[in-house]
Amino acid sequence: MLIHPWDAPLDDSEWRDWLTRHDFGQLAVNGLPGDPPWVQPMHFRYEAGPGPYGRVLTHLARPNPLWRAIEAHPTVLLSVVDDYVFAPGPWTVAEGTPSAHGTPTSYYAAVQLRCTARVVDDPAEKAELLNRQVAHFQPDGATALAAPGEAPFGRLLSGIRVLNLEVTEVRAKFKYAGNKPPEVQERIADRLAERAGPGDLAARAHQLRRRATT
Repeated sequence: MLIHPWDAPLDDSEWRDWLTRHDFGQLAVNGLPGDPPWVQPMHFRYEAGPGPYGRVLTHLARPNPLWRAIEAHPTVLLSVVDDYVFAPGPWTVAEGTPSAHGTPTSYYAAVQLRCTARVVDDPAEKAELLNRQVAHFQPDGATALAAPGEAPFGRLLSGIRVLNLEVTEVRAKFKYAGNKPPEVQERIADRLAERAGPGDLAARAHQLRRRATT
């Protein structure tokens, strides 16, 4: 992923904060010899610690074909992309230039986490990590905890495996017209507010937030 200086995170807190609110991504795993990479869409929980970049918790069904690939190559990549919009060319054109000469482009936020995967099969640890993941999505505790040998979920634990992903490297990008002159950025923000389609207001909020810090 190409990251220009103007698209780079302002600091680590920017991508960390964004990631705690964006918890669905795609896990890419090196394929077995002769196979392309495996890609698994999934919900996950990101935790800021332990380690310098934190960890990711998720689980998959035991029959998932991904397991053999993970066990053969435990270095994996979790990719998360959201708050994306398409900006028509006339929005981005420089002042005094014909509107038809503007370059259409995309604006988006993306975080890629390089991780070392550890597969968890111990029933007690598996239940603890699974409960942590569920608590992220259901902090009200509306679902019973999983515990080995106990109803209602104890008997189901054998049907899943948990992934504890230690994050070893982070690449993050917030592409929101940071390289454009102020008057063009203002025009883009106005157009996003006017269109107010899927993702537009979130993209506009990123643009305004990042402009306010520079």
